Amino acid sequence: MKENITSIAGEERAVLVGLITPQQDEAKAREYLDELAFLADTAGAASVKTFVQKLDYPNPRTFVGKGKLDEIAKYVEENEIDLAIFDDDLSTKQVMNISNALHVKVLDRTNLILDIFARRAQTATARTQVELAQYQYLLPRLTRMWTHLERQRGGIGLRGPGETQIETDRRIILSRIALLKERLKEIDNQKTIQRKNRGKITRVALVGYTNVGKSTLMNVLAKSDVFAENKLFATLDTTTRKVVIDNLPILLTDTVGFIRKLPTHLVESFKSTLDEVRGADVIVHVVDISHPNFEEQIDVVNRTLSDLGLPESHIYVFNKIDAFTYTPKDEDDLTPRTRGNIPLDELKASWMGKMHDKCVFISAKKQTNIAELRRLIYEKAKEVHTKRFPYNDFLFQHYDDLDGNEE
Repeated sequence: MKENITSIAGEERAVLVGLITPQQDEAKAREYLDELAFLADTAGAASVKTFVQKLDYPNPRTFVGKGKLDEIAKYVEENEIDLAIFDDDLSTKQVMNISNALHVKVLDRTNLILDIFARRAQTATARTQVELAQYQYLLPRLTRMWTHLERQRGGIGLRGPGETQIETDRRIILSRIALLKERLKEIDNQKTIQRKNRGKITRVALVGYTNVGKSTLMNVLAKSDVFAENKLFATLDTTTRKVVIDNLPILLTDTVGFIRKLPTHLVESFKSTLDEVRGADVIVHVVDISHPNFEEQIDVVNRTLSDLGLPESHIYVFNKIDAFTYTPKDEDDLTPRTRGNIPLDELKASWMGKMHDKCVFISAKKQTNIAELRRLIYEKAKEVHTKRFPYNDFLFQHYDDLDGNEE
């Protein structure tokens, strides 16, 4: 990742820190740090410099080795750095030791994502889910220091005989977590009733890695104005719109994007949002074909869906073909072929061979091949509808005949 030595006035200046380990080679570590820089930018921080160290495993006291930590501390002091962001979760001990060495704010990847979630949450549902995730993140990281948590609830009557401050804080957090979970249950019940009130209309859900263009695609298909931005987690709230494709009405839902290294408790917190996916008749997996490691992003989404007890996508939509770049290999070049030197036509042929009639290549931004996507969604939704209402099958046959005569 290129160093960015300039920042906008008011932005916090950050250094990013990652590790090369036997489980994570240098290429993977650099890619994760590029994503961490994008997360930092989304949160409003300017990534000034990246530090990477090769270790067998993270140092249990300071994450990186002492020499590397001294190097980071010197850079932080000389360049007016405001915070240090680490690409993996840090323990309480690590945060305290690193903070004492650097004298700036210290965040890990999960903490940064939670900050973005808190900024992006607009509805009561999203805010409740974010608050729950924040407390679940905080609970195992409580230290024996004055946290002022008791002032949020009024400490009288909560502290038992001989109870330490950390035990009081833990009790307050556990109580708050229980309250938030009950609140989410109420929200889930309300949404269940709403889904029942929608009748038997076919439901289609858009899923995918964050920033692959789901909201832009939603706007194109539904002719709506869902917020879309070139930022990670541009939206946390599930948005549903009624769309009519040919003669068939469907409910189209845009969902929160997934990301690598997302802790289990964060996924748990957002199960309420992802219930729209669980109740979908057709799942449309949107992929950024221009990303150099789009196949890993596909695996991340499919693993998350599997953790939620959901099947893999029914339709794959390879978006951003307008941003796809290709560098042909020289004839004498014997290095392995990568995504960067495989033509788009070859990728299309390979994926269409794997998925047969279940994938399409589009540009939501340029509205390229949208008609083909609508046809594919229509066919899958029609299959669901005719199984649900078999007596209406003749109606679809009639429309198909009309389409054929017109052609």
